[in-house]
Amino acid sequence: MTNAATAAPVGFFHPTKPIYRFTNLLFISSLTFGSYFAYDIIGAIAPSLIEGLNASRATVGAFNTMYSVAAILVLLFAGVLIDRLGTRKAGIIFSVLVLVGAVIVWQAKSIPLMFLGRFIFGAGSEPLVVAQSAMLARWFKNKELALSFGVALTVSRIGSLFALSNGELITRYFGSFRNALLAAAAACVVSLVGNILYIVMDKRGEKALNLRDESAGDKIVFRDVREFKPTFWFVTGLCFTFYAAIFPFQSLSTDFFHTKWGIARAAEAGGGFLAQVFNNLLHLFTTAGGVTSIIIFSSMVLAPFAGRLVDRVGKRAQFMIAGSLILIPCHLAMGLTGIYPAYPMVLLGFAFVLVPAALWPSVPLIVRPERVGTAFGLMTAIQNVGLGLFPLLNGILRDRTGDYVASQVMFASLGLVGLTFALLLKRADRREGGRLEAPQKAKA
Repeated sequence: MTNAATAAPVGFFHPTKPIYRFTNLLFISSLTFGSYFAYDIIGAIAPSLIEGLNASRATVGAFNTMYSVAAILVLLFAGVLIDRLGTRKAGIIFSVLVLVGAVIVWQAKSIPLMFLGRFIFGAGSEPLVVAQSAMLARWFKNKELALSFGVALTVSRIGSLFALSNGELITRYFGSFRNALLAAAAACVVSLVGNILYIVMDKRGEKALNLRDESAGDKIVFRDVREFKPTFWFVTGLCFTFYAAIFPFQSLSTDFFHTKWGIARAAEAGGGFLAQVFNNLLHLFTTAGGVTSIIIFSSMVLAPFAGRLVDRVGKRAQFMIAGSLILIPCHLAMGLTGIYPAYPMVLLGFAFVLVPAALWPSVPLIVRPERVGTAFGLMTAIQNVGLGLFPLLNGILRDRTGDYVASQVMFASLGLVGLTFALLLKRADRREGGRLEAPQKAKA
């Protein structure tokens, strides 16, 4: 008899079947749902934290600073750890750190202990994104890889959207900001369960498909850095300034919108908790957390279309110029005028779609394939320097001046510096052959 004749029939839920692969994609995508929720819950309930802890705005901003300090330190060797332990062991270590950090923040009775929790949380959260990328590459390399990354990002952003829209609702409905922090810890439990289910499916798939671990996408090899051209450094500079003008702004934007415009922290509604959650999502433009989440909602909805547009037309440097330019009037309008903030936030959301869609895919075009991991890892580490520094500066400026005018001028200035980097990038790209402005060639 031939092997074909004696081979056992392949079942419906076999690792070779697409349904198995895409079920696994849901588990992989869930890994960062909890960490995104827990990261953004601090900004969502900032007004309640300030009141409940009797804390300054600088202290609340420093919660994200502690996160980024840990992320920078751990990112330097996270890729190496993933390579040595494999995606399963490394992923579970990072998921546990995320959960432990979130639980410490929830239970902490003092601000220093909350700092410790955010530090442990950051030590697991950013490396978990690296591990997730390696998992996606392991299962989807040459098989819907771009789609898999898009699905994972969307699931992560859902965590952010729910945290920003409903953080204050949870606080008000259940009587304490501690319950919002408990919800964040619960979301991290969901992610840990997703990681465990991934391990079960990965072990089965490994035997059936003879899978090999992919090297971590963001591993830093320092000897590679000296080969990077000016285009890489201008993209990195833009990454630093652009994200520093978005996420650190969000860390206190709920408080900003509530104190300056008197926007309600949560929408008024009757009924049970789930009904109020749904009502909050319908009031993105009329609650402080909802207005903050406009940026995230825009990226969830428009990012796939923006990515496809960039692939088709190229013009990556021009997209980055446009996005950086939009930042400037948006932040100035919110800081210096009484314009209702939802309108500049819509434009800010548009910028948040344009720039990342052009920025991250540019890296493989300007560095050699064997240097891409180092490039992404270095960019992420430098990005976290800004994500750690500017939430603290935002809080300090607010505490010292009594309003957010100086903070908004600071964020607009970051947009101006980013615009400079984008213009320099366009000129440098022209000198290096114009690869960033060219459309992506379709593969035969």
